[in-house]
Amino acid sequence: MPPMTVLTVNNLAKSYGPDEVFRDISFQVADREHVALVGVNGAGKSTLLRAIAGVEPASAGEVSIARGARVAVLTQEPRFESDRSVRQEAQLAFDEALTAMARMRELESAMQAATGDSLDELFGEYERLSLHFEVSGGFDVEHRTDEVLMGLGFNAEQMDEPVRTLSGGQKTRVALAKALLADPDLLLLDEPTNHLDLEMIEWLEGFLASWRGAFLVVSHDRYFLDRVTNRTLDLSFGRLEDYPAPYARYLQLREERLARRLQEYEEQQELIARTEEFIRRYKAGQRAREAKGRQTRLDRLERIDRPQEQASLTLRVQPTIRSGREVLTATALGVGYAGAGNGRVLVTTPELRVERGDRVAIIGPNGSGKSTLLRSMVGELHPLSGRVGFGTNVKVGYYAQGHEGLPVEGSPLSILLSTQPMGEEAARTYLARFLFRGEEVHRPISALSGGERSRLALACLLVEGANLLILDEPTNHLDIQSRETLEEMLTAYDGTVIFVSHDRFFIDRVAIRVWDVAGGKLVPYLGNYTDMARQKARVSAPVAPVVNPKPSPGATATEVRPNPRRAGQESESRLQKRLISTEREISRLEGRLNELSDAIAIAGIDGNRQRLESLGVEYADAEVQLDGAYQLWNELNEQIESLAMTAPA
Repeated sequence: MPPMTVLTVNNLAKSYGPDEVFRDISFQVADREHVALVGVNGAGKSTLLRAIAGVEPASAGEVSIARGARVAVLTQEPRFESDRSVRQEAQLAFDEALTAMARMRELESAMQAATGDSLDELFGEYERLSLHFEVSGGFDVEHRTDEVLMGLGFNAEQMDEPVRTLSGGQKTRVALAKALLADPDLLLLDEPTNHLDLEMIEWLEGFLASWRGAFLVVSHDRYFLDRVTNRTLDLSFGRLEDYPAPYARYLQLREERLARRLQEYEEQQELIARTEEFIRRYKAGQRAREAKGRQTRLDRLERIDRPQEQASLTLRVQPTIRSGREVLTATALGVGYAGAGNGRVLVTTPELRVERGDRVAIIGPNGSGKSTLLRSMVGELHPLSGRVGFGTNVKVGYYAQGHEGLPVEGSPLSILLSTQPMGEEAARTYLARFLFRGEEVHRPISALSGGERSRLALACLLVEGANLLILDEPTNHLDIQSRETLEEMLTAYDGTVIFVSHDRFFIDRVAIRVWDVAGGKLVPYLGNYTDMARQKARVSAPVAPVVNPKPSPGATATEVRPNPRRAGQESESRLQKRLISTEREISRLEGRLNELSDAIAIAGIDGNRQRLESLGVEYADAEVQLDGAYQLWNELNEQIESLAMTAPA
């Protein structure tokens, strides 16, 4: 029996005056189907969700929800002005159960004074409500509410705070909790991972992956989409295209579809050119009748439009000056905010060293001090303990998460010209690379969207030619295409990058080191996010006990013990060279594992069993090599530390 259809969208269109957002949008969502809605910023994704939810009327077409199906919606900017606590607001998702419980309390009081038929009638209503209360999940209200709120980062104390006093990000999380707790048949989610840290995103992934209902989700988080959806709707140029695959596979299918359409277009253009040439040559000669027939067929030919491609950022920026090899060093730091006594320390770090060409990602929960650490590096805050130093010829460019560096007044053109003196034509050309074209360069900054402000902040940062980029959440408000362009720019950048991000896909593509901030401490890891997760898994995995072989009767103590002076047999410089070589090998192997992992996922989707087996063998071999490289890296580090400890003062 085919699954029930919970949502049907038929020929939906939306326009604002003469500006058309989309047209002829038609699709269906079946029960338990998990669907991604993707597209560039401004494509109309949020508008489409609002039209489906009935929040905003469509210009044409219709939306049908299955009879009896319940719908819950998460908008990008929820508003709460009530005096209810976080817990009370979230529990409104159980409105039916709570209403039944309130009526049951009234009936309990009434039954104490009732007799005879009146009591029987009240008792009958109480029984019906009691059953409804149980079916509506009334007995699990408190447990489920606290479980979801804790998963989204609220502690017990925060659950009792008035919801109107929360920050915008916290309000979004409360709205998300209400939508999830409502347990609807259809869930409409607009950017649910906004304002969530990595731990919360991973919790949400697990929650949605096992979601029993259907949902339609808009998100720019590519890992998230791949893990929770199995179908992708692409909204581009006002039209919707359907791909029966999660995000990674959708990218391949889209490229194949685009290439096929481009080939069809070019073949038709060649046919048209040949036909027109034939008609021109023979329209007045002996073959005029044939030429006329071809002209008739040409007039009736349904023309194929050239496939459209989205405009993208053009980020090819390099430093104006090359820094020394050592870019940033720091003694053991304590960063936070000064106050009475010793102040409030958010993060402590070991000694830090960043070299030219490093790309370091800083990750951690919201409020753990990542942004504070960046501000301490660039000198906006003084470390509470320790010091930060920069190497020779280091020129720092800082991108603040809230775009605090942007003036509150002005236009993209005036702000760029004040940042870097240049001719107006050159400034316009430069801004066009960041998708500010025509009269858009004169728009007041107050009228720019979050994505446009992000692009302008990047433009002003990169025009300065810094060789050390310190970026706080650079992907916020950027669509997937812009994130991919930024990834390409940073990986080709001939400088050094330190950045904070919650985008695991972005971290995996850019970072070669990860600093994990958790529990008030910074722990460095070699590799990207996936590599860090793999290293953590190795550490937490149970280790089989090691049985030391018994020495032979004739063996002496020196024959079975390692030589304590072994670490000093090589010079420190030689050990450092071997360490650098090992790190390069680790990076190569980790990159190979990432490539193999992607290939395995695609082979799994395609059902190519033979390819899966071959890739599995290759993946296992690369893992063995990586384990050996990590072991050597640890041994070399221990030898270097041992040398440092035994070196004469």
